[in-house]
Amino acid sequence: MGDPTPSQDRTPGTIGASLPSADKKVLPVTMVDQPPDPRDLRYRGVDLWLHRITVLMFVFVCAVVGVLLVILPWRPEWTDNRLLLTNPGLRAFVSNGFVRGICSGLGILDIWVGFWEATHYSEVKRS
Repeated sequence: MGDPTPSQDRTPGTIGASLPSADKKVLPVTMVDQPPDPRDLRYRGVDLWLHRITVLMFVFVCAVVGVLLVILPWRPEWTDNRLLLTNPGLRAFVSNGFVRGICSGLGILDIWVGFWEATHYSEVKRS
């Protein structure tokens, strides 16, 4: 009678294949398979300070432009200026309450964007 266990073929790619032996090359794990080191994703040195100054200036510009857009449409200087005195149709359009409200709404949105950027500040590089 024969052997009750089935014969195992030792060729690669079959069910009974053996583990890699010493004569076969095993490829090392590459950097693609590993997650990046969090320290490599941070700004360093001069880049860190440039990033901080850029974010600070962006927040400052958003705040200033936002406050101007909220307040300026409701001041007399909004319609009584040299640019609009020569064009009465444009002056009537700019003095409309709806246009003033849109400008103030954009100012509030601009202030919100600056505030959001300031509160979500991160020194991790964005990809």
